[in-house]
Amino acid sequence: MTTPEQKFQQLFEEMYELCQEQDWGDPFSYARSREIHLAGILGHQIAKTYSGADAVDQNGEAEYKTTIDKRINGTYNGISVQNTWEEQEVYLIEEKIGKYSNHYIGRYERAKVVEVWKLTGDDVLMILLPKLKKDWERKIKGNHKDPRLSANLCKREIYQYGTQIL
Repeated sequence: MTTPEQKFQQLFEEMYELCQEQDWGDPFSYARSREIHLAGILGHQIAKTYSGADAVDQNGEAEYKTTIDKRINGTYNGISVQNTWEEQEVYLIEEKIGKYSNHYIGRYERAKVVEVWKLTGDDVLMILLPKLKKDWERKIKGNHKDPRLSANLCKREIYQYGTQIL
């Protein structure tokens, strides 16, 4: 008889091997397994690496944010800090957020996707730039343990500017 631990080990190894065969990377790194899962549900091509785009949709590279919270939200964290706000804004627009025409925000309950919203890169920038500027100003003034920037899309903003696709 197979123990639960043995079954987990078998599934863990099978999932890892499948991801290696498909060139999807390590499914256990960050939220990579949810990105692979969500791309399959949405019919998107899975990105080959974990830096940069998470997937490719009909408009090109796309960004995914997923949560297991009871309320949908999208967390943008770990954003590199630039020397001036002007440089930071260009970086956010051209390299980090604005370069993706579509951002997909998904909420999971256990292993199931229960809602997915699509926002444009322009809408995400409109919402996040003021929040990120405030965080940038706070971070450059002090000595913080993690100097990288972060901001969130809340449920209200997602519902107001997004289109529900699932």
